[in-house]
Amino acid sequence: MTDETTYRLRLPGPTAVPEAVRQAIARPALSHRGREFTAILRRVEELIQPVLGTRQPVLFFASSGTGMMEAALVNILAPGERVLVAVNGQFGERFAAIAQALGAQVDALEIQWGRAVAAGEVERRIDAAEYRGVVIVHNESSTGVVSDLAAIGAVLRGRPTLLVADSVSGLGGMAMRQDEWGVDVVVSASQKALMCPPGLGLVSISEKAWKVAGRADRLPRFYWDFRKAMAAMEKPDQPETPFTTPVSLVAGLCEALEMIHREGLPHVLARHRRLSAALRAGCAALGLRPYGQADALSSTVVALEVPGGLDGGEIVRALYERHGTVIAGSRNKLAGRVIRIGTMGHVSAGDILTDLWHLEATLRELGQTVSAGAGVAAAAAVLQ
Repeated sequence: MTDETTYRLRLPGPTAVPEAVRQAIARPALSHRGREFTAILRRVEELIQPVLGTRQPVLFFASSGTGMMEAALVNILAPGERVLVAVNGQFGERFAAIAQALGAQVDALEIQWGRAVAAGEVERRIDAAEYRGVVIVHNESSTGVVSDLAAIGAVLRGRPTLLVADSVSGLGGMAMRQDEWGVDVVVSASQKALMCPPGLGLVSISEKAWKVAGRADRLPRFYWDFRKAMAAMEKPDQPETPFTTPVSLVAGLCEALEMIHREGLPHVLARHRRLSAALRAGCAALGLRPYGQADALSSTVVALEVPGGLDGGEIVRALYERHGTVIAGSRNKLAGRVIRIGTMGHVSAGDILTDLWHLEATLRELGQTVSAGAGVAAAAAVLQ
């Protein structure tokens, strides 16, 4: 067992929260209708728009990422309308399940897990049937694979079909250029590359999508009603949310975004690419091969194939019990075959090297033959 002094949160979400963000969250709570909080909310929107790559308004909800997935669908779909959901991992499955629960006509674009969603596959399906929306998981954290939203957006440009993207595990750690790429709805949440605790969801909606979401014939909605949220945010003297805001989380997100901009967004994205590449190189030297399509690997989560004779759950348990390092296995059809490590948010080269040091010791303790220092050396070569 471990304690908070040795506990290392290395999941693909939630992620470790920087001390400055923790301090911001710990400040006295503010009135969610007061001027002090209004200034913070306005600043958060200003700071997150460049991260999203949009000039559109951003709406905030007390919610997990899953809540925002549901919110996106109830605002764009009418009862019985058809939606195409790309399923190339656990969160594509979840998006399809949400759409089915809402009564939509759901067609699944089934793709082998570990592969990205190809624009050509989407194009073939939308040429054959009419869809209100195409739903894509930008960064499928269950497999460590990212899909090309720019290419998919180009396919949908000029069509009435909306492009809906879940970037819960991508935003802030990988490029998102919503306006340029033609992504109509982007949903995300606070607890991954945005370096905050769970509990704050956000969404940005294109003008094209607003023409649909603003209609009265959509699915039943109250708490998730984007029209209410937009009316509240558009108050000229006092932008706010329509219901009680998680004020402390918004304050934390404000500090996290200030940190991102001080580092510089291009540098933040480059750091994520560099650290994920270093971790993959180090893991390969330890006999843990990257899982997934080689030219579509995520910058925010590293998924690894478990060597024959081992179960991924054994590695996860041993890392925690003996070293205090918390990584993820898989809670789906990849269970036992894949382990996952977050490279998102407040992560440094030291974190990657420590991961590899602990992994090497753990694999040896589990009976694997590994060369001493091989993982750290391989990662260090990338980090030079």
